[in-house]
Amino acid sequence: MSAGAASSAAVRASSREATQPAVKAAGVPWYIWCAVLAVTSATIGAHWDISWHKSIGRDTFWTPAHMAIYLCGVLAGIAFGYLILFTTFSKSAPLAPASVRIWGFRAPLGAFIASWGGIAMLTSAPFDNWWHDAYGLDVKIVSPPHILLFAGTYAVILGTLVLIAGYINRASGGTKETARRLFIYGTGIVLVMIMVLLMEYNERSDLHQSTPYIAMALLATIPLAVAPRVTGFKYAATAVAAFYMLFNIGLILVLPLFPAQPKLGPVYQHVTQFIPPEFPILLIVPAFALDLFWRRSKNWNAWLTAAVSGLLFVGLLLAAEWPFADFLMSPASRNRFFGTMYFWYGLPPATDYARYVFHRFETPAEFWRGIVIAAGLATITLRWGLSRGEWLGKIKR
Repeated sequence: MSAGAASSAAVRASSREATQPAVKAAGVPWYIWCAVLAVTSATIGAHWDISWHKSIGRDTFWTPAHMAIYLCGVLAGIAFGYLILFTTFSKSAPLAPASVRIWGFRAPLGAFIASWGGIAMLTSAPFDNWWHDAYGLDVKIVSPPHILLFAGTYAVILGTLVLIAGYINRASGGTKETARRLFIYGTGIVLVMIMVLLMEYNERSDLHQSTPYIAMALLATIPLAVAPRVTGFKYAATAVAAFYMLFNIGLILVLPLFPAQPKLGPVYQHVTQFIPPEFPILLIVPAFALDLFWRRSKNWNAWLTAAVSGLLFVGLLLAAEWPFADFLMSPASRNRFFGTMYFWYGLPPATDYARYVFHRFETPAEFWRGIVIAAGLATITLRWGLSRGEWLGKIKR
């Protein structure tokens, strides 16, 4: 490259940096708060809806829980639709320099991701209604309309996080600190929703099998890895895991306060109140260890860091959850805090879960083979999560 060309490129780069939109001292923009409210509504609505199905059954599409879920799509449409249209058509749009162009429209990347998610969520609504009309009640998390709904919800959350990350990288002072906290909150929402998707694999009767640890190594590691790289907080992974635990404990304490009665059969369990989720998995134990380790391995090779992180995650999770699962099976856990005495109305009393018995599907060799697989998967997903966190820590568009 000639000296003149290099100089011209430097001028263009300097110009782009100079035109990055300044963050107003007034605080975080309203559309970010609207997006955060949207993902909060979806998260509360999803857990409320699962509890509704387990306590009452499928009575009508127009339940408050469903409305809370699909409110996320509506709020995402308002926030991100405005952002895309205003940035595209307004000559004075402050985010124009920090935008990407897709199909002739301009906006920050997160707005496009979340807009697709909102459309997918609203599309899943009539699909879910038809599914239940055709096949009746399902208490399975993994079904075609639910997968579309989850994909849309995760896209809204991901778009929100990308938008917040870009804002963090352009902001300064108090607004930057607020945005960092919002990113931790949003990443906690991601972990909560991931654990909803894994709910069928993490029942307490399964916790002496390798499957739950493989599933969590595959997905739950990602938000734990992303948060520290974006926010720079010392205990970001711990904060994300703590949010997940506190959210679920809050559901255990609050949901049973409201009366409910099954409307569909067969009814095998006596239910008089909303059924909460199970006590949360002790992800906070490996999360805390990862925070400590990552502070001391900043100059390590990326794959070596991921390999040690994967071993820490699976090893400490197993060491914490195995004996805790024994406790959850004991009479000492059958109280309002741990909530192990709540069963959904359609659970046959002869099942292992209802009898507080662990499933015995694996031999010891099969179990340890599964744990080795979990450690390998955790290495890969943590490596990917750390790299995505570094990318989000630099993104400005």
